[in-house]
Amino acid sequence: MTAAHDASITSEKPRSRTTSWRVRLALLLLMTVAAVTVWVTNRALTHRFTESTRNRAELRLALYSGNLVSELGRHAIVPQLLARDQALISALQSNDFSLSTQRLISFVEEIGAASIMLMAQDGRTVAATDRNRLGETHRNAAYFVDALRARTTVFSAIRREVGSYRFTYSRRIVDTSGILGVIVVEVDLQKFERAWAGISDAVMVSDSTGTIILATESRWRGLSESDALQLQTPEGAIQRAIRATADWTALPADAYLQGEAVMRLESRIPFQGWRLTSFTTYASIRERVNTVLALEIMGFAILLALAFYALSRRTALRMALFQRESAELRVLNARLQREIAERERMQETLAVAEQSLAQSSKLAALGEMSAAVSHELNQPLAAMKTYLAGARLLLNRNRPEEALASFGRIDDLIERMGAITRQLKSYARKGGDAFSPVNMGDALASSLSMMEPQLRQRHVKIARILPEQPVYVMGDRMRIEQVMVNLLRNALDATKSVEHPEVEILLAAGETATLSVRDNGMGIKEFGSLFEPFYTTKQPGDGVGLGLAISSGIVNDLGGRLTARNGQSGGAVFEMQLPILVDGIEAAE
Repeated sequence: MTAAHDASITSEKPRSRTTSWRVRLALLLLMTVAAVTVWVTNRALTHRFTESTRNRAELRLALYSGNLVSELGRHAIVPQLLARDQALISALQSNDFSLSTQRLISFVEEIGAASIMLMAQDGRTVAATDRNRLGETHRNAAYFVDALRARTTVFSAIRREVGSYRFTYSRRIVDTSGILGVIVVEVDLQKFERAWAGISDAVMVSDSTGTIILATESRWRGLSESDALQLQTPEGAIQRAIRATADWTALPADAYLQGEAVMRLESRIPFQGWRLTSFTTYASIRERVNTVLALEIMGFAILLALAFYALSRRTALRMALFQRESAELRVLNARLQREIAERERMQETLAVAEQSLAQSSKLAALGEMSAAVSHELNQPLAAMKTYLAGARLLLNRNRPEEALASFGRIDDLIERMGAITRQLKSYARKGGDAFSPVNMGDALASSLSMMEPQLRQRHVKIARILPEQPVYVMGDRMRIEQVMVNLLRNALDATKSVEHPEVEILLAAGETATLSVRDNGMGIKEFGSLFEPFYTTKQPGDGVGLGLAISSGIVNDLGGRLTARNGQSGGAVFEMQLPILVDGIEAAE
């Protein structure tokens, strides 16, 4: 029995190997048949749909050409009829044109022309359907000069400044005495451009010299066809992909527009050697061919899917194992998502704490300023008291005019006190989230104004070097002023032991907006922990070491950097560099 069992196993292995080879051969044969079928279908349908598209495009060209010739022929007879109009001839003979404009307006409504102008012998417009053109002089215009020289109706195509063309028929008006004037009828051919704009084809009309006078692309007008086709954006990766698709599903293209293959067709217009050219995209051909190919590919894909489904039954056990592992991975992923969410909440809390800490540092700076500010406020208060006493005495002595002068001085002192308190209130506000252009010179002036009482009390010599033109950055003015005040306070503290304290401020504009604050103190001894929180070299009670750390964070948030170094002649130099604004565009450093 064991021998029989072994024989069955042995015979089963060759059978499974034979089945495996047969399956592989069948799959390979199916894929080969699919590829050959798709290739043959693509070739046959592409040729068929291309020919039908070409026939429709040729029919459209014939229709467009007939419409143009019909429109031009319909207007060609109008100048000849108007040149014989007795009312217009009488108006030119008598120089009485009071009714001529109205008569031309009645004609233009019946004829359907764009406009009609009646010109005197000197080229001056004496009557026109567009009243704004009355009085214009066209002495050097081609349609006027050619009409005076010719005995028949003259056609002219004149290019306007905006790029479009004006098409006119003109004819001279004569009587027994000679030439009286010229009648000009403008033909509206732009309506064909507007009608062609509603189709997917690109259409253009060129004259006998090859210059494009009508086109669905306005920038083509006035160019030759070769120049017009080169007037396109550089070819990118997407356009190269479109071109590759066009080459695969269509016949060789006649031209390329914006990187897309097009079919070029040309037709002659029986009018002064004009030519009508159209560029028909292969997009519709691709769509129709690709639709059929997609159905074929979908059918073969379904067959392959059924084959692979039959083979996948053998891997059911392995798939169950994979599902179990996937479930474990989903549990781990959910746990990771919770940890990420918790970390994001912690970062948000940290950001709020940093903002609160920056505001606290600002309020601490305000506390240090309060003593000097109170001294500044006491002086105008004492002066106000003196002026009030003087005003009361002047009123008792019946001298109101001099008392009013005292009140005016009191009002000036109140305005000065208000300016001081406004600066402190503005500095105490929290910065906003939205950035706006900030004038660095104005921000520096405001910061110096807030620090003025302390600088005056310490007798600090301030040297400012500012550029002639304003320097703008994109940021929050309150936070930038906070950094400036921190740097000024730091320089003020560094010069406490100096007999003649000096602070030099330099504002420069280059690739970045750079503000340098240099003092003549003892300099910096350790740079490693300078911008870390709670690091300070001041005496206890003079500071907690948050000013430079907060300032560095603010500058980094604004896209800049805050650096420190020792000056060549002693003292410390702090530089704040921020991206500069040039014509409203933020320049990267």
